[in-house]
Amino acid sequence: MSYIGKEPQTGAYSMLDALTASATASYSLTLDSVAFVPESANHLIVSLNGVIQKAGSSFTVSSSTLTFSSALTSSDSIDFVLALGNVLDIGTPSDATVTNAKTNFVSTSSAAGLQIKGDGTTDGTLQLNCSQNSHGIKLKSPAHSAGASYTLTFPTTDGNADEFLQTNGSGVLTWATAGANNSPNFHAYDGSQTLNNTTWTKFDVATERFDNGSAYDTSTSRFTVPSGEGGVYLFNGMYRMENDSGSSFLKFYKNGSALNDFVSEMHGSSYFAVNLTIMVNLSASDYIEMYGYINVGNTNGVADINFQGFKIA
Repeated sequence: MSYIGKEPQTGAYSMLDALTASATASYSLTLDSVAFVPESANHLIVSLNGVIQKAGSSFTVSSSTLTFSSALTSSDSIDFVLALGNVLDIGTPSDATVTNAKTNFVSTSSAAGLQIKGDGTTDGTLQLNCSQNSHGIKLKSPAHSAGASYTLTFPTTDGNADEFLQTNGSGVLTWATAGANNSPNFHAYDGSQTLNNTTWTKFDVATERFDNGSAYDTSTSRFTVPSGEGGVYLFNGMYRMENDSGSSFLKFYKNGSALNDFVSEMHGSSYFAVNLTIMVNLSASDYIEMYGYINVGNTNGVADINFQGFKIA
């Protein structure tokens, strides 16, 4: 390809530190007193006693060691060793010459866009500096002995005040409220409803006093555990029977099936309340509903219905 003016250079040319000949064939290559490892012998120009040596026959290279084909003497002179750099090596960029566009790393399905490597002793560490580059914070990999290999996927939003990042156990992070706030929590109520005799009937509790976490649906009278909020919950239900005789029951249903280990029963011939409190371990998407049952011989009205609950841990 033709150029106007001087053709651009593509090597990384470095004059290596001077070598003093002695009664040996092997010499250590250094650049500014640091071990230098060329790509191959063909990347070096070596002058011995004023004669350019042929790479591969007059000398070879292994790591940072240059070995001549025969031992030298102290009367020999290694004039210079010039490193040409790797093929199309641009050399070491000058400070502030690499722009953002040149560091637009691309991730693939099999590899990260950027890796921060350890040096064999220190774990890989990413430092984020302040504007003056006088100090910064570091993100550090777990120790090699942990054998850790996982991915953390951040939420799609920046969350709300006082929330923290919580994992689902597979590395997917969501914003959650600290357990001390007992959120999500709700309290719903209704004035009255009719229960059919000897039939478990779901209570339609359609009015909310509060719903922190937006987990209670008034259209279905159902509490559903939000994503990332699995744990132990406490629920309380109550309704008041109007003047009648017979038995009245209250039960909670989980995902459409009765929690038969928990049931409250009351008998009476006047006004009385049926009350039940349970504690149950739930996972995300599990839902809880409240049901009532009477065997008074006919349909009967109930009043002052309350359904409430909150996360314990």
